[in-house]
Amino acid sequence: MSTQTIPMSIAAEAQLKPSSLIATLPGVALLFSIGLAGKLLEHAFTVLRTAHHLLLPQIEYVLWAIILGLLVSNTFGVAAIFRPGVATYELWLKLGIVLVGARFLLQDVLHIGGLSLALVAVELVLSLSVMTLLGRIFHLPPKLTSLLAIGSSICGVTAIMAAQGAIDPDEEETSTAIAAILTLGAIALVTFPAIGHLLHMGQQAYGMWAGLAVDNTAESIVTGSLYGPEAGRWAILAKTARSSFIGFVVLGYAIYWASRGQAAIVEHKPLFLWQKFPKFILGFLTISAFATGGFFTHPQLDSLSNLSRWAFLPAFAGVGLRTNLKDLVGQGWRPLIVGVLGEVFIAIITLGLVFWSYNHGVAR
Repeated sequence: MSTQTIPMSIAAEAQLKPSSLIATLPGVALLFSIGLAGKLLEHAFTVLRTAHHLLLPQIEYVLWAIILGLLVSNTFGVAAIFRPGVATYELWLKLGIVLVGARFLLQDVLHIGGLSLALVAVELVLSLSVMTLLGRIFHLPPKLTSLLAIGSSICGVTAIMAAQGAIDPDEEETSTAIAAILTLGAIALVTFPAIGHLLHMGQQAYGMWAGLAVDNTAESIVTGSLYGPEAGRWAILAKTARSSFIGFVVLGYAIYWASRGQAAIVEHKPLFLWQKFPKFILGFLTISAFATGGFFTHPQLDSLSNLSRWAFLPAFAGVGLRTNLKDLVGQGWRPLIVGVLGEVFIAIITLGLVFWSYNHGVAR
């Protein structure tokens, strides 16, 4: 695996020190430049299609940002001077998620979020069980199987990196699991919107499905946003509910591998859970509570909404920039086959759960 993939995928875990902020500026500028270029291309295509009546596809800036990032990453490559800043893409992503909380009333968060938690609980049990079974069938190393199960059941790369320090896998197993999860995320960007349109899914139902079925947080939100802004919002809510389980799942695997003498013993379990808990969820709920209580005026809500879109701009560009196609195909076929089979199963199950919820009036 290339040296750029892992550092760029653990951006959410990195805490920037004042002395390192200057080093991030070139990469942050690159992220915003690509994101803005995506917006300009979307506008240019719209003008050419409407004013000049050219037969051009309608491509959202979300997809343009990813495409431009992929082109840069897989032609010129991401130079060392840009990598610290590009690695902040997940920080921008989580800032965008927190700000989106202002667009949800707390009662919606509690209702749909509670439904999401119930559906996530089912998804977790099935995903962990199926991935573990497939890993054994295809004779994958046990810790690689654990990493794939953790990544596919929670929030992709972030969950894998959270588990790395807890179950002590080999570096190659970690990089292989990350490559497989990123590959599955890239596949979801293409397949999920097509399936959603084929089934004539509503914005909310599709967003729920994307949040429940797509692994990596960035790809999950992008997959929802490609279907529509409303779907993107509901994907964020479902994905946030899913991410809240990360500490419990990682703790379970840490205890399991420690009991086999192959990982460090977790002595302070409540502290472990707090350390692994995604703090951006608390920010999301806080902003939502303020919005529900009328703390913000309508102009302020509009400003927060615009800020969230600006935060997502570099985040979506980072999805393309951190994806190296050589890495995605260079880790062997067995982990990818296990991932694809497991993801297809989970996608079908969660799709059925979402349809059941809406057909029975559980969701609205």
